[in-house]
Amino acid sequence: MRTLYHKRGALVGMVAAGALALTPLTATQADEPIRIGYIDPLSGPFADVGHAGLNHFRFAAERINDEGGILGRAVEIVPYDNQQSPSESASHVQRATGRGIQFVTQGNGSNIAGAILEAVDRNNRRNPDNRVLYLNYAAVDPAFTNERCSFWHFRFDAESTMKIEALTTYMADLDDVQKVYLLNQDYSHGHVIEQAAEEMLAEKRPDIEIAGKTLHPIGQVRDFAPYVSRIRGSGADSVITGNWGSDLALLVREADSAGLDVNFYTYYGGGLGVPAAIGDRGVDRVLQITEWHANVNVEEDQPEYAEWVDAFKERYPDIDWYYHRIYNQMYMLKAAIEEAGTTEPKDVASALAGMEFESPTGTVHMREDDHQLQQPLYLSIMDDDVEYDVENTGVGFRTLAKISSEDAMLPTTCEMERP
Repeated sequence: MRTLYHKRGALVGMVAAGALALTPLTATQADEPIRIGYIDPLSGPFADVGHAGLNHFRFAAERINDEGGILGRAVEIVPYDNQQSPSESASHVQRATGRGIQFVTQGNGSNIAGAILEAVDRNNRRNPDNRVLYLNYAAVDPAFTNERCSFWHFRFDAESTMKIEALTTYMADLDDVQKVYLLNQDYSHGHVIEQAAEEMLAEKRPDIEIAGKTLHPIGQVRDFAPYVSRIRGSGADSVITGNWGSDLALLVREADSAGLDVNFYTYYGGGLGVPAAIGDRGVDRVLQITEWHANVNVEEDQPEYAEWVDAFKERYPDIDWYYHRIYNQMYMLKAAIEEAGTTEPKDVASALAGMEFESPTGTVHMREDDHQLQQPLYLSIMDDDVEYDVENTGVGFRTLAKISSEDAMLPTTCEMERP
């Protein structure tokens, strides 16, 4: 098993088998950048989330390039606006492979991820000399690392049931949690949360009542007053929601305006654009489960990573470094390419599978069985008395609990077909 160590921005690969012989590159290959196709919404209701993610990838690529690139080659991020459309996303995979792009990445929407996964698998079956690897940084439908797992897909975020396992374990220890409302977007991600939350709470705290369940259209609701009214009428004291972007911001703002006194247990309470939209309305009531947040740097004394976060803020003053998983993804990809000595997707995938990497939050492990990254998770709450605020709001997040990689791990049913 390989272990990678991070030190002062450089990555050093340690390989048990000894030194690796690198495949020589042609002069043409050596001159070309390593391109990563970024397929996410750059227009429409989730454009702000898409652009913020794009800036994360561009910043990480700049840092890698400043360190000498990968195999001496620069990294280039190529954006594709999928308009939050599955069919458009699949078409972008074709456009990317047509340009010889060997890596694509996406994160916003598991419905989109499913279309990309199918397009990647189809391309790689039909075009073995022009394969592409799909690096998933945020689409969390557990099917992608279970019954729909693929050799050509790697997920760097914790999948949805890993997160709901952590949330419900924490909630089960709180005596003031008695009635829970489940409100989610009406697509695979929301369906998984609704089902898993109900099952896990019934197992861990059978006295907790599910006060109500609602699924709503994704990205189409402008007035959440009717949904807030349902929550109030149910008598719920807590809401579990996987909503993201404007769907979460509008929900929390309406709840505050209506004087609804509930806690929101979220996946994306600190998600890009949400803190700016809700401001101090979320203090002491919006919780999130993530792989990192900025005040972890203070709580766990991480000055080197704090420099990264500060540099990103200087580069992009209107947003904050949020996607720690993009850091892991980009540097693990770099390490895998350097281990393989080539950008050929099959060889890079073989190098990524089973890799251990020393991230600022601790050791993370890309499980070989299903290509799901195993990593620590943090449950945090919005607070107005922290060192790092988010999106220039004066409020940030404070850790309530850290869940180890081992405790966050769940079994997989993946039966992967390997080329």
